[in-house]
Amino acid sequence: MATPAVRMFRRLEGLFCVYKPSGVHWKLVRDSIETNLLKVLNATPSQPLPQEVRFLAQPSTETEAPKGLTLSATSVPVLSKHPLVSGPEFQNIQVGVGHRLDAFSSGVLVLGVGNGNKTLNDLYRTRVTRDYTLEGEFGTATDDFTHTGGVVERSTYEHITQDKLERVLAMLEGANQKALLMYSNVDMRSQEAYEMAVQGLLGPEGKSAPILTGLRCIHFQPPNFILEVQCLNETQKYLRKVVHEIGLELRSTAVCKGIRRTRDGLFTLQDALTRHHWTAADITQAIRQYHSSKKHRKRSQSPAKKPALKTSEDVTATQQNEANEEAATRWFFFVLFIWLDHTFLGDAPHIRPILFI
Repeated sequence: MATPAVRMFRRLEGLFCVYKPSGVHWKLVRDSIETNLLKVLNATPSQPLPQEVRFLAQPSTETEAPKGLTLSATSVPVLSKHPLVSGPEFQNIQVGVGHRLDAFSSGVLVLGVGNGNKTLNDLYRTRVTRDYTLEGEFGTATDDFTHTGGVVERSTYEHITQDKLERVLAMLEGANQKALLMYSNVDMRSQEAYEMAVQGLLGPEGKSAPILTGLRCIHFQPPNFILEVQCLNETQKYLRKVVHEIGLELRSTAVCKGIRRTRDGLFTLQDALTRHHWTAADITQAIRQYHSSKKHRKRSQSPAKKPALKTSEDVTATQQNEANEEAATRWFFFVLFIWLDHTFLGDAPHIRPILFI
């Protein structure tokens, strides 16, 4: 029979996401959550100690004459099972981390508990994209592409306009789209490639170089600007280098002031638990919501049943983001495939190789 602590741990198995603040290493986030879960699990009421039968000597009174040792069967608790002897029921639990964030980045960090680590590994190997917002500043170049690094160059930026920036972004996005097709290992003239593009399944096979699937400017006020990026197989160092290269393409320099991940696969900022909510109760609720949304996706993808109509009150913010993302992805690849059908054999614009390496 499972103990209360084991039953609670089973409810904690699954995936959830937290908001990792900037300046904190991801290992500290994981260790803090693991410590909080261990405290709650080991604080649950333990079951009564098992009993065992022992033959104990009966106490003799002073009036009775000693007639030898008298034994009687007595039920006593098994002290070897006592927590003060055996220690806490849970010494450690396995908390896995998905796509990691370095110490100077913030945003969505996906974690897995127990059996959720298997799902986490599957998620790590899939072609899920991630969204970032990059804060940049023109006019400075540093040795590590951040605003806190050693300054190696300063330049002017008054000639940079939003139109010029958007042209460079479009050129960079086009180069990465060709890289995406190159790493897909699918014949672009086949029916399979068309169906994969319509379904949003076109992507690199296995590990590939970082690829930017979407890139746009959402704020421009020189020298500051903010970019929204969708990417695959990226690192935060690579994203800082992208900001640096954008500055060079604009005949200036640029540094990255901040990186924030806003989405990792199906997990968004709305699903992320802030630091004050890294408790067992909030984590259990987040995992329960993940399992319910997972069952909903399986039912909606089943061909035997038609999806039931739902009101706006029944659709969560996460499911709305998923629907919007799926529609945008299908439309993107549909337009891309039409463009490739007409211009794939033509001349491509010259892009500096370092932009998509």
